[in-house]
Amino acid sequence: MKRYSTLVEALDDLANRGYTIDFDLKANQAGYASGRLHLHPDEFEITEVYRFEGFTNPEDNVVLYAVVGKNGQKGFSLNAYGLYADPVSAELMADVTIHHA
Repeated sequence: MKRYSTLVEALDDLANRGYTIDFDLKANQAGYASGRLHLHPDEFEITEVYRFEGFTNPEDNVVLYAVVGKNGQKGFSLNAYGLYADPVSAELMADVTIHHA
C-alpha cells in the first residue's frame, strides 16, 4: 500500500492509475452512483483505503476509498470520519468487500 502526505496527492496518483470515477453515495439507494452508473454493494469492492487527518480542524478528517466495480470501473469515494462521518456511507461500507493487499 502506498503512503501519501496529502489527499490531493492520493487522488492524483489514483487518477493516474485509472481511478477516475467520483462515486457518490445516494441516501435513498444502497449503492454508489456516478452519472448513470449505479453499483450496489455486491457489485464492487474496495481495493485501497487511506485516512487523512486535519491538523487544525476535525472537519478535515477524511477516508479515501479506491473502488473497483464488477465490470472493471475504477473510481474513488470520500467520507469524513469521526463526528462528521456520513452514517449511510458507514452502513454501506459494512456490506462491501474490502480487498486486503
